[in-house]
Amino acid sequence: MQTDSRTQVKIINADPSAMGLFGLAIVTLVASSQKLGITDGLSYAIPWAIFLGAFAQLFACIQDSKRNNTFGTTAFGAYAFFWFAMGANWLIKMGVFGSTLAEQADGKQLGFAFAGYLVFTLFMTLGAVEANKVLLIIFILIDFLFLGLTFDAFGVAPHVFHTIAAYAEMGIGIVSLYGTGASVLNAHFGYTFLPVGRPSGIFKAKV
Repeated sequence: MQTDSRTQVKIINADPSAMGLFGLAIVTLVASSQKLGITDGLSYAIPWAIFLGAFAQLFACIQDSKRNNTFGTTAFGAYAFFWFAMGANWLIKMGVFGSTLAEQADGKQLGFAFAGYLVFTLFMTLGAVEANKVLLIIFILIDFLFLGLTFDAFGVAPHVFHTIAAYAEMGIGIVSLYGTGASVLNAHFGYTFLPVGRPSGIFKAKV
């Protein structure tokens, strides 16, 4: 007589937030340097957009999905594909895919995409209120980034909104680097080595 013998195996995945935030930090630092006129051109920005902004955040998205983290999965996934798209847009702008695509590019189409991401980010900012203060600051800065990008793309006070987008993007890079360090070191040491701030407790009770 045979009896079924079943063994349950629990697989624990590490928190991918540090990798996702690191990818976000590096690409925004590089991209903002170009917007601020510190560096020139987009040739070296494209690889960082694709491999750090896109692939690193996509990796974090997939890992967060395995952890049943809807917020992290959605955030990292949405911004990963944003950077995939931006990398492709820059390649088109530079004529890599031919002069026809470059000549027919209409910047206002980017404006509609940026506007959509602005609305999306506003929703995600509400979620970040109940995450931690560092993440909330990052999302607020992303709100200003997409606000600036949207109006800049539509040609509304382009100099002003371009500047807003540039400084917001630089801020995202700096705060995301701190978030990366906090995520790694707090998990590594097993205690709050770098504080990230508690959830605000506005939409749900503080834990």
